[in-house]
Amino acid sequence: MDILNYLPELISVSVIAIFMAISPGVDFIMISRNSMFHGRQSGLYSALGIGLAIWIHVAYSIAGLAIIISKSIVLFSLIKYMGAAYLIYIGYKTFTSKSKLSAEGVSSEPKLSRFGAVKLGFITNALNPKTTLFFLSLFTQVVNPSTPVWVQLLYGLIICLAHVVWFSIVSLFFSHPALVKKFNTHKQKIEKVVGSVLIGFGVKVAISGNS
Repeated sequence: MDILNYLPELISVSVIAIFMAISPGVDFIMISRNSMFHGRQSGLYSALGIGLAIWIHVAYSIAGLAIIISKSIVLFSLIKYMGAAYLIYIGYKTFTSKSKLSAEGVSSEPKLSRFGAVKLGFITNALNPKTTLFFLSLFTQVVNPSTPVWVQLLYGLIICLAHVVWFSIVSLFFSHPALVKKFNTHKQKIEKVVGSVLIGFGVKVAISGNS
């Protein structure tokens, strides 16, 4: 089939995907945290992890599970509470961190491996109720059920790229040497703030009502 037949839908998905990626949230906080405290490489690999997690949401949406999840309080609540617990856990670890940054922006805490950075980004996005709600709305209200799978996969690729590109930019910004030097003298205060924000997000997610 001609992709032009789905151009209006594709444009809608693309615009929504861009705004979804750049809207402030847990993913943004996580990428900023990893870039500042673990360096540019960790931030970029975490961005890759977020991109990979997007395909989990794409998979269940194309499989039709988005409708099931949107109708099931139990399933959505499970995702919500797992996400909340993970955020509170990461927030607590950040809040209680005692590490310091060198003048070059190298953290004294255990170095985050490439796999560890990808995993952190992946889990954060995969368990992010905000992202789940986004896909539930997108694939039940914007994408027509009759849209071919290959076109829906194209939508998934667009959403994935939007997130990877945006969060790579965020990582490059927060890992810039000039910015890291300014953060250096306030490292522990920033950790307290970031940890508190993550814990706050987790609590907010846990007590929020199901949509």
